[in-house]
Amino acid sequence: MLSNRNLCRGLIMGKEPIRGKRKYAVDGELILAEGEYGKNPRNGYWYARPPGCHTGNLVNHEVIENPDGTITVKPSILISDGEKELWHGYLKNGYWREC
Repeated sequence: MLSNRNLCRGLIMGKEPIRGKRKYAVDGELILAEGEYGKNPRNGYWYARPPGCHTGNLVNHEVIENPDGTITVKPSILISDGEKELWHGYLKNGYWREC
């Protein structure tokens, strides 16, 4: 049986970094698909959705906007369901990489 953690980990992502995509809000709404990230114009916060997982905010992270429009997030991104870790990894220069 697959755990929630496995659903957001290697079974979907594999070992290679996955190119993310910056998304911009439409009519003030930021809706992210898997692998996308963007800044919500309503509150000014960055959000990210790793491949195979749900959206998390980046409030407690440093987000660096790169000249090409991609972002780099520090420290690592950890998404959980409140009890269990679902995804843990990095978003660097627009590429997702799982720990």
